[in-house]
Amino acid sequence: MVDITIAIPTYNGEHRLPELLERLRSQINIQDISCEVVVVDNNSRDDTASVVQSYQSAFPYPLRYCLETRQGAAFARKRAVREANGHLVGFLDDDNLPSLTWVAEAYAFGQAHPEAGAYGSQIHGEFEVPPPANFERIRPFFAITERGSIPLRYEQNKLVLPPSAGLVVRKQAWLDNVPPQPILSGRVDDCMVTGEDLEAIIQIQRSGWEIWYNPRMELTHKIPRGRLDRAYLLSFFRGIGLSRCVVRMLRYEPWQRPLMLGIYMLNDLRKIVSHLLKNHMAIKGDIVAACELELFISSLISPIYLLRKGYFRVKPIPVPSVNPKSALG
Repeated sequence: MVDITIAIPTYNGEHRLPELLERLRSQINIQDISCEVVVVDNNSRDDTASVVQSYQSAFPYPLRYCLETRQGAAFARKRAVREANGHLVGFLDDDNLPSLTWVAEAYAFGQAHPEAGAYGSQIHGEFEVPPPANFERIRPFFAITERGSIPLRYEQNKLVLPPSAGLVVRKQAWLDNVPPQPILSGRVDDCMVTGEDLEAIIQIQRSGWEIWYNPRMELTHKIPRGRLDRAYLLSFFRGIGLSRCVVRMLRYEPWQRPLMLGIYMLNDLRKIVSHLLKNHMAIKGDIVAACELELFISSLISPIYLLRKGYFRVKPIPVPSVNPKSALG
């Protein structure tokens, strides 16, 4: 039995993976912990497979590669959980750099908190270029999570949960509660609809498992120049907003959802009007204000958009196929 599996979903991660794998190879205080790393390649078009293969022979613990052909982060994470031999699964994105004690702290927290079905890291941002003014207003949307030095439990009645970057889940909690077919699959090609990570975490939390923040699991999220471009930012916040109907309604029983949907839409409309009255002169030049407005508008139309695009249709559950590339390592 493996104690903890480190899962790395990646897409075209050829140039980002080496730094992360080096950091994992240098982990300390894990001599009594059984570890493995699983890299899930989500249809990369570069040499991701070759990069992983080049590290396998000299890696201090098992390093495996598998190819997930269903596009989207949700499918990559599901594949990672299925492949994992550990009873804990720690997710790291290919642009995450964990501290040298991240694995040890992740395992220790899981041992000390058996009631935790999932727990997130303390995440710091490292920007290639300085972020725009007032960036602190949108900072949490970039998987930057700095909630102090004391562990805390996320309350079920609040709309705050950890991101998937640096998240550790109990494999059984995931298998028991996350449906095989997600509603949201994650960003695909030119579609920026996201929220697939929150969809899974909410399912775990609703089943009775606790969700925690563990500040001793520290990592750095590297944010390149392109993710601060105006066009990317507006598309990014549009995708977050368009997913919100799913994320919001999962917290309620089916009979409650029509009423709550109306309440949320009225509140979104109120936010749009208030934001325009307060910032209408600044939106063109203030990218943060423009992103906030895009989020509010997209949240308002989220149920209509998702319905028209078929997100709520019952989809067949694909049968996992045996992938010869998963045999690497």
